[in-house]
Amino acid sequence: MRAQPWDRLAAADPGLLRLTAGLRTVTAVALTLLVLALLRAGVTHLVAGAMAAMVATFAVREKRRDRQAVTLALGLPVALVSLSLGTLLNAHVVIGDLFFVALIFCAVYGRRFGDRGTALGLIGFQVYFLSLFVRATVPLLPGLYGALVLAFGCSAVARFVLVAQTPAGVLDRLRRAFRARLAQLVAAQTELLDAGPQDVEKALEVVRVRTARLHESALMIQGRLEDGTSDEAVARLLQRRVAEAEIAAERLGLMLLTARSAERADTLTLHLPGAPLPSGVGQPVRDEATEALRRDLEALRLLVLRPDRGAALARVRNRLLGYREEENLPHASAAVQDVFRGLGEAARAVLGLRSALDGPQDESDDSPATTRSREELDAEDAAIGGSEEREADEAAPTGLRRPTTRAAVQVAVGSALAIGGGELLSSQRWYWAVLTCWIVFINTASTGEILVKGYRRLLGTVLGVVAGIGLAGLVGHHTWTAFALVLLFMFAMFYTAPLSYTLMSFFVTAMLGLLYTLLNTYSLAVLVLRVEETALGAACGIIAAAVVLPVGTDRRTNELLVTVLDRLADVTRSAVDQLSGAPPADLLDRARELDQALADLRASAQPLTHPITPLRTRRDTARYVVALLETCAYHARSLAATAVLLPAKPSIAADPRLRGAGGRIVHNVEAIAARVADRQAVAEVETGPSIASLLQPGTPAVPRYGQVTDRVLRHLQRLDQAVVGLARPLGVPVAGARSERGPSAASAQPRPGDAEAAGDAALRLPVVRPPGRIPVILRPPRCPGRRQRLKWA
Repeated sequence: MRAQPWDRLAAADPGLLRLTAGLRTVTAVALTLLVLALLRAGVTHLVAGAMAAMVATFAVREKRRDRQAVTLALGLPVALVSLSLGTLLNAHVVIGDLFFVALIFCAVYGRRFGDRGTALGLIGFQVYFLSLFVRATVPLLPGLYGALVLAFGCSAVARFVLVAQTPAGVLDRLRRAFRARLAQLVAAQTELLDAGPQDVEKALEVVRVRTARLHESALMIQGRLEDGTSDEAVARLLQRRVAEAEIAAERLGLMLLTARSAERADTLTLHLPGAPLPSGVGQPVRDEATEALRRDLEALRLLVLRPDRGAALARVRNRLLGYREEENLPHASAAVQDVFRGLGEAARAVLGLRSALDGPQDESDDSPATTRSREELDAEDAAIGGSEEREADEAAPTGLRRPTTRAAVQVAVGSALAIGGGELLSSQRWYWAVLTCWIVFINTASTGEILVKGYRRLLGTVLGVVAGIGLAGLVGHHTWTAFALVLLFMFAMFYTAPLSYTLMSFFVTAMLGLLYTLLNTYSLAVLVLRVEETALGAACGIIAAAVVLPVGTDRRTNELLVTVLDRLADVTRSAVDQLSGAPPADLLDRARELDQALADLRASAQPLTHPITPLRTRRDTARYVVALLETCAYHARSLAATAVLLPAKPSIAADPRLRGAGGRIVHNVEAIAARVADRQAVAEVETGPSIASLLQPGTPAVPRYGQVTDRVLRHLQRLDQAVVGLARPLGVPVAGARSERGPSAASAQPRPGDAEAAGDAALRLPVVRPPGRIPVILRPPRCPGRRQRLKWA
């Protein structure tokens, strides 16, 4: 019970990355303030030191400690030069403004040089801003130099001594987070099994959210494997075990939903918010088999969380692994038996995950089923070897086509507009508009993303001004009380930044209100002016993004969509080839690239799916398309995970017929990608018999265990349906499906009758159709390079 709060914290903050970032920044600032106070520094130096320590801490984002130390050392001279120029040029309006714009351009352009270039550019910009905020003068420079040197030193002490963080430690905490989120997902699945008719939709939504969070944790682990492990074989083993556990957990949720329904649940139901439930979901069943299922789901959750010690836990593990054998399944319906099979596979995945994370386990109480599972895992571990070399990436864009160059030009133009407009509002605090213009361009790549970020910053600023007014009245001129609140808001700012940009902006503005109070420059007019400057800066950023080298949301989304489809075709082709007998390929890395591309697409599509968007149908369709792609990615990951087991899994044998079955899927994915990239392309999506009928011609049914398992067939079938389902919302014609209005949703997807004709009732899948009329939100351009427009089907 004592571990529950820690597990919840680990699940809410994977790797404790947000907590560590907040504590490290607050520690650096508090240490700086303490030393400056002992030296009897003035309030101006206290504020400057606090802001410099904050910048020096959060700007450095590299993973390896040696690279962090080098970047921090290089950041100090950059900060000193920036402070000097800001102080000297502040009195020369035109020259100072021109230099500030040039500095902003260089800072943004520096992103092309990776994390170090980004950090140095950020330090240069923020320290120049600091000189304007504290109204630095030449007589104050020696003291400010000392405050900066001290701030960077305290930042180093906080980073490397007091709140130390190593790549291996981060990876270890991410493992704990993955376990905690896996246990939370199993708990949500248990609630789904027990939910009544009125609560089942809410329970399903919780399962959706926790499935997405588990996938997020898996991606974070994969992103840290290279730096967090010293042995490539260990990294590949952990990557495989994490992927297996994630897939097994998601598959278990699908089987549970199917067991509660009158038809087989579609994977899309777990990925599309608001998707209708499968038919026949009624009161939860209360019989002996389902009671045992509830008990075993709780046992699986405990198996995930608790250390693998003790005879009682060994008996639980043995019972769950026993469900992998047909003779151990309880007497129940086929759907409920499938859930027990899923429990057995999930227990096997947890066993493999424990072996990869914790090393050798106690085998004294193993049952024959557990022993067989361990032998399979050992054989798979031994089969891990080298992979074929990947093809070289395409040449990166150059010149103004390079994203960093384009962003640098845009933010420079936007900042010039913000300087001009800001000085019309206030000749003393015009820099707030520039800061906002700068910030809305960080981590954005399209006009729509900048618009959403600007809106969120303005909303957070308005709310922060209201809070700042109240806090300034309460704190007054109690210096250390104000600094204590500044530290509290600073921690909250960094802790909430990845969750909500609005909340982060709120805490920033409330903190600045307290700093104004300390500098004796606080007034209601100052805070209102901050809102005006923020609105102006956001508007200048949006104007610059829309006019100067614009990248529309539709164009950016289409580019990322093509990347996702290319990655999907690559993973599917490689997995099917390997299942057909081809040499091993680097499938898990390719699957990771697919997941990362899909995450980028999901982030880019936020302006289309934002709750305030007035185009409701467009928003629903965007969600539908992304959910279909997530469904495709899930099945492609599952095929890849199965294919990598081929050398060590006796129940899976290479079947050359799979290459023909997968060929149609790959062709359809490439056809959709071609039509998205170029409207003039003549490629069409093909439909045909079910995968089962292609592989088992003339047989009444597909055997459950044969040359190719039913799991591979099911993933191929569902992937085929999901890919064909993308045709209509993306405006891609389907061969043989024509009507006055174009391809219909029914004709664009395989009919259940196709599976019946093949005698494969187990593979019949319900179709989740998008609501209402379907807008083609990602319609390709009429010719390459032209911007894309919204079209209604």
